[in-house]
Amino acid sequence: MKRYSLWITLVFTFIVLFAAGGLLYYDALLSPVAEDRQPPVIIEIPGNSTSRTVAEMLEKKGLIKSAWAFCLYSRYKGWDGKIQAGEYQLSAAMSTPEILGAITRGSQVFYSFTVPEGYTVEQIAQLLQDKGLVNKEEFLRLCREGIDRHYPFLKNHPGTNYLLEGYLFPDTYKITKQSTEKDIIYMMLERFNAELEKLNFAQKAEKLNLSVHQAVTIAAMIEKEAIFDKERPIISGVIQNRLKKGMPLQIDATVLYALGEHREVVLYKDLEVESAYNTYRVAALPPGPIACPGSASLKAAVEPEKNSYLYYVAKPDGTHAFSRTLAEHNRNIAKYQ
Repeated sequence: MKRYSLWITLVFTFIVLFAAGGLLYYDALLSPVAEDRQPPVIIEIPGNSTSRTVAEMLEKKGLIKSAWAFCLYSRYKGWDGKIQAGEYQLSAAMSTPEILGAITRGSQVFYSFTVPEGYTVEQIAQLLQDKGLVNKEEFLRLCREGIDRHYPFLKNHPGTNYLLEGYLFPDTYKITKQSTEKDIIYMMLERFNAELEKLNFAQKAEKLNLSVHQAVTIAAMIEKEAIFDKERPIISGVIQNRLKKGMPLQIDATVLYALGEHREVVLYKDLEVESAYNTYRVAALPPGPIACPGSASLKAAVEPEKNSYLYYVAKPDGTHAFSRTLAEHNRNIAKYQ
């Protein structure tokens, strides 16, 4: 009987030791491949990947010790089917649980881009294509035709080159490699909408007898004309004054937009270009914005300074000389240009 009890004890002890050893071995398989700090590796997980295919890829890349241990741990945590597609920055110094946590939380690699104030949609499209983030032609097609999401400020306006011109808010954005052209546009439109709400833009435009589209059109011209924020409300006031008098706005930036190219100097022959955007020939607002304005220009468009100026000319330092009469304006031209 004693011998029987001894055998049971020995067998039990062996099972415990075997189980403990197995657990230690399993824990070892879950531990990082490398103990010291390792440079990160960018791994792309395709859509609809299973834990098995991901495990095999990670093992082949030397990021985990065991595909089997990876799958077992994933099943134990209930993470099978929760792995998210995308790009991830992983390291051989990360444990299997850490790697699984990252790819199931969707902690993807983000790419940032900054759209400067005053960029046109064509410049934005080129910027994003140069960074490898969009197909330029597809981006421009969406900007021209619009998107399948409703925004109160987006309506069809006859004669505009791009429906979304002026409405992609200049800012810094972070996206993943999975982001599409449409995703990026949605992001920028949402940011624009938030800015309009913050400025109480629509209500202020209405008090000036302007539609949102007209006010954004004015904001875009202010953006292209002003370098310094303090001058934006003054220029806005000049635009309002000229509109009330039925005078052509005579803004060079609208001519350049009509020409479809940037030039350092606008020539007299350029002013003859046949276009509804040419504010030298048309005594009215252009059909739509000529660029994407930032917050300061949007604010200035609906909060113009009350003044009696009708003209302004650029000085060498980037500021402007404002005048009330053509004679005074001509003297400023002679002085500063």
